[in-house]
Amino acid sequence: MGEGTYHLVTLGCPKNQVDSDKLAGTLAADGMASTDSPAEADLIVVNTCAFIADARQESVDTVLALADLRRDGARLVVTGCMAERYGDELAAALPEVDSVAGFGVPVVLGRRPDGPSGSGPPLPSFDLLNLPRPASARPWAYVKIAEGCDRACGFCAIPTFRGPQRSRSVESILDEVDALDVREVVLVAQDLAAYGRDQGAGEKAIVPLVEAVAGRVDRVRLLYLYPSDLNDRLVETICATDVPYFDLSLQHVSPPLMRRMRRWGDGDRFLERIDHVRSVEPDAAFRSNFIVGYPGETEEDHDALLDFVAAADLDWCGFFAYSEEEGTYATTLDGGVDPSLAAERLHELGEMQDRITAARRDALIGRRISVLVDEPGVGRTHREAPEIDGIVTVPPDLPAGRFADLTVTGAIGPDLVAA
Repeated sequence: MGEGTYHLVTLGCPKNQVDSDKLAGTLAADGMASTDSPAEADLIVVNTCAFIADARQESVDTVLALADLRRDGARLVVTGCMAERYGDELAAALPEVDSVAGFGVPVVLGRRPDGPSGSGPPLPSFDLLNLPRPASARPWAYVKIAEGCDRACGFCAIPTFRGPQRSRSVESILDEVDALDVREVVLVAQDLAAYGRDQGAGEKAIVPLVEAVAGRVDRVRLLYLYPSDLNDRLVETICATDVPYFDLSLQHVSPPLMRRMRRWGDGDRFLERIDHVRSVEPDAAFRSNFIVGYPGETEEDHDALLDFVAAADLDWCGFFAYSEEEGTYATTLDGGVDPSLAAERLHELGEMQDRITAARRDALIGRRISVLVDEPGVGRTHREAPEIDGIVTVPPDLPAGRFADLTVTGAIGPDLVAA
């Protein structure tokens, strides 16, 4: 690639951030330096998200804005999920872009997916999953332990462009953890608890991995757990790490709608698991996400979700309007929900959860907490995942990367104040 500067923009989920970190490491190894100014970069890379329609629109808007900012002679490359899913179509729709590449950007820069065979560098023999990364500039880091997904959820197109699950070896994951040199590791994957099944490791591979990572860092946190995989052994393993944080992918609770979503579970089963976790660790924190307005969602389904949200008393919750995704089972279903009605349901659920989150944060006032300082003035306890949940405002003289035992003195919405 040669020397020069690059500007890298990441959109979407933490899994995309891991990909970007690996791209940055590869570009740096190739002699390029990062710049915060797109107008000064020789190369601009946009790592896109294609999960739902709003994410795709944000990706396109970002690309067009950067095209306006780039200087003469600079190259603009689009990669990530949107490039992988809509490569040829995207290249045709965005003539401003020099290249639309899949997940092997460092190797295929300058090659359009619709170019003639042999018209550029060969497609990469590696994938981003196992590329090395630079040390983290923060006291925490995401680590992706698998790519792809073997499930067939009715609303999700991820398996069509990320492929089936491919788990990394334990050794490669631990080597990456060691190289990052952080205090907290956040393990991520499309289906985290299914780690190792594609390698014949059965249902329990995630447990020894979590234990191994916990032996290397002060905190290990798990994101995206499918609820049917939250067995007693995994619960005990997570609690034993002193980060009892449970990010459960629930999506809805009404049995008829769950069947239409091709998902396991219902509200009663979910509450049973949450109650069990709290019996093991009363200080456990919970996060989940729900889809509103999925085809066939009735007022009864919506009321069931409202009742569940009230009963579950989760620390954090996200609600998203259903987005029709090409190639998914949901596109074949009848019973579409009017967007204005879905918006009303979203608002009602969001208001309820905001009250629950605020009450749970207020209940911590006066409590003694252990905080990891992410940067001067900002920290987190086990209850807050980085970049997703609230924060803890801490004294500005506490150095980043240190743990501090503090007392909560106030709460402002989702955020705490501690001294």
